[in-house]
Amino acid sequence: MNLPCILIPILVGIICGILGYLLGKLNSKGDDSLAASLQADLDACKANTKNLNVKISSLEADLTAAHAKASASVAKSFVSEAPSALFDSELASNVLGKKIKQDDLKIVEGVGPKIEALFNEAGIKTWQDLSEASTEKLQSILDAGGENYAIHNPSTWAKQALFAYLGKWQELKECQENLLGGKE
Repeated sequence: MNLPCILIPILVGIICGILGYLLGKLNSKGDDSLAASLQADLDACKANTKNLNVKISSLEADLTAAHAKASASVAKSFVSEAPSALFDSELASNVLGKKIKQDDLKIVEGVGPKIEALFNEAGIKTWQDLSEASTEKLQSILDAGGENYAIHNPSTWAKQALFAYLGKWQELKECQENLLGGKE
């Protein structure tokens, strides 16, 4: 065997390894500025994200409060016009195109027999009861019913029930024509 053919590549490899190690040590001694700069940028981004999340939460709370206030205002204006006549099933049937029973919660788009049963158990048995219930209360009833009910969005149900309670069948029909599964 030829000893120089084996020894020369080994020596070159050892020398390259030592030189690479020494050059790496020399370059890394005073170059923590890049890592420090990147860490400062990361910390600034985290602080900015935290501030934005606080602002988003605040805006969501303001929006919820404004929506609740507007809903209460609309409900009060409608309730002040309390229905003077008794329920007219013939008029309701003519406008909606199906037979309507008084205080049947299922005429509300998105409410079926099982949700009606949940609401009845919670004390919501009439259109007036449903129209006066807050969206949060309705959602908590649905959440308590299990995951099959928690996916529903009751945001328009009180409004629809109010139209039914007041005998405003044409308004109810128009409202429901713009809904998909009880949602706007």
